[in-house]
Amino acid sequence: MPVGRTLTVRGSRADNLVLPSTPLPFDDTPGSDPIVRIAVSGSIANDHLMTFPGRFADQLVGDQLHTVSLSFLVDSLEVRRGGVAANICYGMGQLGASPILVGSAGADFDEYRDWLDRHGVDTSAVRISEILHTARFVCTTDADHNQIGSFYTGAMSEARLIELKSVADRAGGLDLVHIGADDPEAMMRHTEECRVRGIPFAADYSQQLARMEGEEIRALTDGATYLFHNEYEKALIETKTDWSAKEILERVGTRVTTLGARGVRIERRGEPDIEVGCPEETVKADPTGVGDAFRAGFLAGLAWGASLERSAQVGCMVATLVIETVGTQEYTLNRGPFVERFAKAYGQPAADEVRAHLR
Repeated sequence: MPVGRTLTVRGSRADNLVLPSTPLPFDDTPGSDPIVRIAVSGSIANDHLMTFPGRFADQLVGDQLHTVSLSFLVDSLEVRRGGVAANICYGMGQLGASPILVGSAGADFDEYRDWLDRHGVDTSAVRISEILHTARFVCTTDADHNQIGSFYTGAMSEARLIELKSVADRAGGLDLVHIGADDPEAMMRHTEECRVRGIPFAADYSQQLARMEGEEIRALTDGATYLFHNEYEKALIETKTDWSAKEILERVGTRVTTLGARGVRIERRGEPDIEVGCPEETVKADPTGVGDAFRAGFLAGLAWGASLERSAQVGCMVATLVIETVGTQEYTLNRGPFVERFAKAYGQPAADEVRAHLR
């Protein structure tokens, strides 16, 4: 079994990170459960999606926009499970990586919890609010694909009350905490606690990036073992922090940039970049949740002890399954078809390696 990682953190600088070639400790016995404990923090939400058969523009009166009061009779309503942390954990659970979901939900979470539990997610660290509902996104889409939506943060605001030490104590320790979009104060608290307790963490602020200032982004980034973003977010991070790409790479262990249909690029200090393409998709049904699905596959690969390249390939494969499905947690990962498609995209040796870890 390979030697586990070493991490020493002093202050908030990443200069003291010692990153061996194996990203995280693991049990390399084929078919064994991962001993790496990955906690995923972030939003837990329900999406209420409605369809209006007409056009919003036809209902708006130009000289009355200052006093709009409209209601729409919609044709359909779909209620879907969502939230970045829950989406990521669902995918990791499908891959047998036993993720720990860290977030806050309302008393209405029972059915959602049962769903996640059935799909291999440890929900014991989810805080249940006594007064607030689970976060909710309510959106109406018209015939021209214009949207009017509202996001209710609800219980998500109580995620700041969660202490990672109690999560780690229950789990017998944590090897990595993925800090996704959540209540901003919760993200700050989790990041600082990881630094103080010497727990490696992944910075992934995605949807919260637009509202954050440079000082906040620097605080969430400095010392991260992994930094996740897409191409646009990459440029925005560099602009807001006033750090160059080189300076950011000096402060984090590994930088992961998703490139849409082109796949992903992984950068490490002093190492050649790794670029991984996407498998061929059968249909493009819905891109919602594709980024979460990539992270699910990538983190599952780390839990298995796979290389960064292999982990990125798994992430791209799961993302392809999601883009072929309407809904962020509506896909199923069947071992045989998954491995077959993986072999077609990345070769048989790669597929054989992945097969050994799938249930």
